[in-house]
Amino acid sequence: MEYKYTSKSIDDTLRLAENIESEKFPNMVICLEGELGSGKTVFTKGFAKALGIEETITSPTFTLIKEYPNGELPLYHMDVYRLEETGDDIGITDYFNKGGVTIIEWADIIENKLPSERLVIKFKVINENTRILLFEAYGEQYEELCNSVL
Repeated sequence: MEYKYTSKSIDDTLRLAENIESEKFPNMVICLEGELGSGKTVFTKGFAKALGIEETITSPTFTLIKEYPNGELPLYHMDVYRLEETGDDIGITDYFNKGGVTIIEWADIIENKLPSERLVIKFKVINENTRILLFEAYGEQYEELCNSVL
């Protein structure tokens, strides 16, 4: 099922991420897609803050995966934009069952490795401040989450 949300500011995106975090569950996978500067890392910052993570969240473009174990649940933040350059066997799928929340930027690059149940959020830039976020819920838990939050 597809859902739509209009974010009119960075604060809107942060609040939305915090609301989604309030519905979190172990082994949750959130896939973020969209062009550079569309709000993927902003969303992750809001989610991490709501989890109680105090570290500064930056996109792990060159490290691919950053682990934040000190929140209510562990957060595994991935940026797979450069994955093709590093090869396929880096253990990404192992994170899906570690009991935390996995957020993947540029998830469409590894679509064949993603779990069948997941939340996909596509960020579309409208103007300097406005973004349209299209949600695709795969699985009952993710549909319930979208119905609760959106």
